[in-house]
Amino acid sequence: MTIAEASKKYDISQDTLRYYERIGLIPPVPRTKSGIRNYDEVSCGWIEFIKCMRGAGMQIEALIEYVGLFQQGDSTAGARKAILIEQRNLLVDKIETIKACVDRLNYKIESYDKILAKTEEMLSKGQKAPDCGTDEKC
Repeated sequence: MTIAEASKKYDISQDTLRYYERIGLIPPVPRTKSGIRNYDEVSCGWIEFIKCMRGAGMQIEALIEYVGLFQQGDSTAGARKAILIEQRNLLVDKIETIKACVDRLNYKIESYDKILAKTEEMLSKGQKAPDCGTDEKC
């Protein structure tokens, strides 16, 4: 698969793919006799992995370290596992923070639902709707 095809398939710019290869996030991609990158199944697997990890917020430095350790072989399995555990823990913390934010937003939305319901009720009775402003006790 050419770099243009890989770029389209994984929705990553060609420049980003070249950059990832240059800094070692993607191991050297096989090339054709004319020197054109030819992304094989292994290369594509690395693209998928890196895209997933970057999407989850994993730092490039941690990924570079992980890939470097991977290339050293099975003797680094413990260190690679430790990197992934650390990244998972960071992601779990982030998920908890996001969940707390979603809970807060749900509370605020429910508050506005109550204000809007009260306003609709008053308007349907021909009454003037209250001006709640920032007072959500209306």
